[in-house]
Amino acid sequence: MAQVKQFVSGNEAVAIGARLACPQVITAYPITPQTVAMERLSEMVGEGTLQAQFILVESEHSALSAAMGASAFGSRTFTATSSQGLLYMAECLHYASGGRFPIVMMNANRSVALPWSIYGDHRDSLSLLDSGWLQVYVEDAQEALDMILQAYAIAENEQVLTPVMVNLDGFTVTHTYEPIRVPSQAAVDAFLPSFAPAIKMDLAKPLNMGFSSTPADNMAFKYQQHQGAEAARCVIDQVDRSFGEHFGRPYGGLMEAYRCDDAELILITLGSVSGTARRVVDALREQGEKVGLVKIRFMRPFPREEIAAVARNARAVGILDRDISFGYEGAVYTNVNSALAGNGQVPPTLNFIAGLGGRDIRKEDIETMFLRLASAADGRPFQRVEFIHLGVMTDD
Repeated sequence: MAQVKQFVSGNEAVAIGARLACPQVITAYPITPQTVAMERLSEMVGEGTLQAQFILVESEHSALSAAMGASAFGSRTFTATSSQGLLYMAECLHYASGGRFPIVMMNANRSVALPWSIYGDHRDSLSLLDSGWLQVYVEDAQEALDMILQAYAIAENEQVLTPVMVNLDGFTVTHTYEPIRVPSQAAVDAFLPSFAPAIKMDLAKPLNMGFSSTPADNMAFKYQQHQGAEAARCVIDQVDRSFGEHFGRPYGGLMEAYRCDDAELILITLGSVSGTARRVVDALREQGEKVGLVKIRFMRPFPREEIAAVARNARAVGILDRDISFGYEGAVYTNVNSALAGNGQVPPTLNFIAGLGGRDIRKEDIETMFLRLASAADGRPFQRVEFIHLGVMTDD
């Protein structure tokens, strides 16, 4: 199917994806590094290429609150945030998922204070894994555009009805320009029908939404919410296959396994660093090393069976985290260990903490991770959690 090539940043790719999804309401509170995405959407609304209500609010808390109100009335909605803004709307995240509002939100991953920083890592979104939102992490601008479209198809599925957070690495993806292929509006319309919820607020047929519950029924609502997130496992695969048939770009669903068929050493990544890791895997393969890469795409729902299957013959597994749960370990590491243990697998697992606050993760850093994995696979002592390319002496 014919698609137009454009040279855009990740932020602009998100705006194009949102325009193609035809949201009826966009709520905006700009925050670095997602500002350009909302600027482009405001321009589209202003010039008439996007028919939507663009609501500029006074805070991120209000941005998501307004999106929930619009979604409750059956409108397709879009918003975006980052870092402290995401944390500021944390209260509303639970309202949105508990209310089963299929909102799609871009989050430009950025470090959180203190120290104050505008550069990227994953501590903002990973600290909200339990908010009930589905979380997907993209590698580049093309995947960003495509996942905005897929996110609506997933969120609005009647078996799911759960909001989706599309995460882009701040600056690395949001501000890097690259060529992308933009599908036509007609092709997107064929893939993504209009949002027509069976249950919505309607003055002609009044109903109660956003009500209180007692101990007698609260747990039942939470169980149904959990079922919606679990149902997304199948829906994500279905939507990804459908997207591949329409546009020729399937992404593998919950995760992507790269050169893992006979891999003895596997590195697991999240987000844009996956591209660098893929190149290191290629280089090591040329040297005869049996290494592989798993790129986790969805942190919720988590690809537990898929990771266990890929790692079943691995002699060691490394997890690259761009976050740290202070006093313990990285959040991705915790989730991977849980998946492996739940499947009765006990290979050595090493947690590499890197890239906090926007620090580069270099090829040589990833080569170091594979050297650590090889050593652990050979039975030598290893450090369970290790900071990579720290830049200071550990006792400074």
